Amino acid sequence: MISETYDDAGVSAPHLTIAPRILYFGTPVVLLSTENADGGFNLAPMSSAWALGDVVVLGLGPGSQTAANLAERPDLVVNLPGPGQWEAVERLAPTTGRDPVPPPKQGVFSYEPDKFGTAGLTEAPSEAVRPPRVRECPLQLEATVTRLRPDAGESFLVAEAKVLRVHAAEDIVVPGTSHVDPARWSPLIYNFRHYFGLGSRLGRTFRAEY
Repeated sequence: MISETYDDAGVSAPHLTIAPRILYFGTPVVLLSTENADGGFNLAPMSSAWALGDVVVLGLGPGSQTAANLAERPDLVVNLPGPGQWEAVERLAPTTGRDPVPPPKQGVFSYEPDKFGTAGLTEAPSEAVRPPRVRECPLQLEATVTRLRPDAGESFLVAEAKVLRVHAAEDIVVPGTSHVDPARWSPLIYNFRHYFGLGSRLGRTFRAEY
């Protein structure tokens, strides 16, 4: 089915009605570090995260090690890699911290207890939570989950996490402030299962403080 819409210049452009399997229409990639039952730590990539105020909302697979960890131990770190770290993220992508591998992941994912080593990333101690930060990630959010519930379709879990500490690499912070410099910080973007960084700045909103 084709419907008629208009582009930015007001020129008519056709649209197709489609049914994509996934709706990752440009979302940031995060690495979630959580604590396992044995006191070790899991590190998992995910691309369903958004923030409002000091709360980060996460979409989790119900059978994941991350979901199991957060149900029992709610502390975590939301680590945001930059575009240059996409290969480290991808090294984690086909692994799981669950042993045995859950049935939906069998044949595709493999069990890996050493997630940091697999990714080639380094643990850094946190200040307010037990799970470690990822030293190489330019932004690191220490947080604790305050609510964990099924989504509307009961296919995923939705975690609401209150941020307790924010750590930012010095070179992306506006000197003398607590502002992240958007001209120097670029998140790793997951765009329909492909990795991207940001392009050049187009403009700024009237609410921008810097």
